[in-house]
Amino acid sequence: MIAWERLRVFAAVAEHGSVGAAAAALHITGPAVTQQLRKLERETGTRVVEPDGRGIRLTAAGHVLAGHARSVAAAVADAERDLAGLHDDVAGPLRIGSVASALRVLLPEVLRSLVAEHPRLVPTVTDGEVVDLLPALRSRDLDAVLLESWTQRPVTLPAGVRVTTLVTEPVLLAVPEGRPVTDRDPVPLRGLGGEVWASSPVGTEPYEALLQMLRAAGIEPDVRYLFADFATQLALVRAGLAVALVPAMAVAGAPGPRLRPGTGDEHPGTGDEQQGTEDELPGTEDGRPATGDGRPGAGDGQPGAGDGRTGGADEQSAPGTGRGAATAAGYPGIRFRPCRPAVGRSLVLATREADSGLPAVQALAGVLRAAAGRAVAADPVPG
Repeated sequence: MIAWERLRVFAAVAEHGSVGAAAAALHITGPAVTQQLRKLERETGTRVVEPDGRGIRLTAAGHVLAGHARSVAAAVADAERDLAGLHDDVAGPLRIGSVASALRVLLPEVLRSLVAEHPRLVPTVTDGEVVDLLPALRSRDLDAVLLESWTQRPVTLPAGVRVTTLVTEPVLLAVPEGRPVTDRDPVPLRGLGGEVWASSPVGTEPYEALLQMLRAAGIEPDVRYLFADFATQLALVRAGLAVALVPAMAVAGAPGPRLRPGTGDEHPGTGDEQQGTEDELPGTEDGRPATGDGRPGAGDGQPGAGDGRTGGADEQSAPGTGRGAATAAGYPGIRFRPCRPAVGRSLVLATREADSGLPAVQALAGVLRAAAGRAVAADPVPG
């Protein structure tokens, strides 16, 4: 019989690719990992790893066992989470997936708050793209996924997946300081022909949204630089090599003081739930983010329109929508401008429909919503 503890250690080795990395992930020593692997090979009567230079690699039998180990680990995590849910207790493992653009700004604060408020909760985080994260959610390899949905490229939800909109924010055009195009406010996209662009990898929501917007303006995009990290895109802008479209949150998360827009206050959107039926996250015909019933966001704290505003009783201009270019002390040499047509991005939390009410998932949604609201908030200064 294969002991679960040894299978758990082997699953970590298969996932992380080395004894040292597995030991670090499990918070045990390397010799302890090696000992468990040897015992596992005795129990199974076969070699599951073999030397590979200075490291190890899985044998053919090891690859077979690794698939089963992942399934067993997922089943054990589900059992622990479901048992905790019976007692309305926020405890046990919580496997979170996230697009890279949200990791640097949101996840450190979110994880710190979760662990402080729920010490028996054990969150883990994996980064990736929507195309990989949603299948992992459906296959129960992840419990919750933080995604982005752009007004020009709404995320498509598979059946059985529910999303909660955490916040809707403006997307800004980032251009090198002194570029003539920054004299316009907002900057018309049709005037950006001939510009070199930095964007996210091919197939991602930001990349596809950029292509759709520029082609609609009669421009064939010249996208030469592809990076998932917006900070890397902005480094190319600062060097004068490209222009880029970046969410306000990516700028607000820069080192130094937060993003300071020309005018206006930010009123973040709140939890607007949607359920997947193999359709796109609802948008509106004019490209603005939608509220829960598919209408343009307005009032009652619902996500706002694609011009960068969020709903509320006293709507005001959000970052990048007022006169005057935005500045960020963390990015000298770059001007941030709103563009026309306006662009918005929503951060949404996706969960399996059956799990959306679990205490751990609800706790994560609450902490994420608060952190996202703080991340996009900014103090207005004159333009």
